[in-house]
Amino acid sequence: MLLYDYFRSSAAFRVRIALALKGLEVERRFVHLLRNGGEQKQRDYLAKNPQGLVPALQLDGGVVLTQSLAIIDYLETIRPEPRLIPADPVLAAQARAAALVIACDVHPLGNLRVGAYLEKKLGQSEGDVLVWRRHWMRLGFEALEKLIRPAPFCFGREPTIADVCLAPQVFNAERFGVDLAPFANIRAAAAACADHPAFRAAHPSAQPDAAGS
Repeated sequence: MLLYDYFRSSAAFRVRIALALKGLEVERRFVHLLRNGGEQKQRDYLAKNPQGLVPALQLDGGVVLTQSLAIIDYLETIRPEPRLIPADPVLAAQARAAALVIACDVHPLGNLRVGAYLEKKLGQSEGDVLVWRRHWMRLGFEALEKLIRPAPFCFGREPTIADVCLAPQVFNAERFGVDLAPFANIRAAAAACADHPAFRAAHPSAQPDAAGS
């Protein structure tokens, strides 16, 4: 398998965590989102992922999977252990819901292309875009704080899809100066993730393409 990756992409970060948790090794090709006008916009990459986003996972047969949660679902199918979706159906739904709060309702509004549109097309200042990002992150975290119950991870003793999404979003929040002090549950789960070797291995600072970026 071949992963099209970018160290700072939180969606790619999710997939790296899932791969590390499941002990799966893949070849990697780095797609720099800022260099050369955005390598994700180049024709060769768009032929693989028409959205021009990372990550993308190319299977050995040549099929390309896109969207981080769909890729993680595929990994869960081919390597069921350790489970990222709890066996208990209620816990499974709760873990998925927490993941979707981040992946669908928070992360997209702070994405690189959204910020670029606000600045270049709508004339918003860099400061205004930062306020926008912080607003949506805080709003999502206010809900998430009440949805998770760290013990020490979001829904128990082992990381789930919720943690796989939470850790990258906390990384983003710290990058953009969101005050996490009000979110004790989120901080506790994020601390458990930070102590786990799979999350450390997947962290943006540990990626080869982080050097010089």
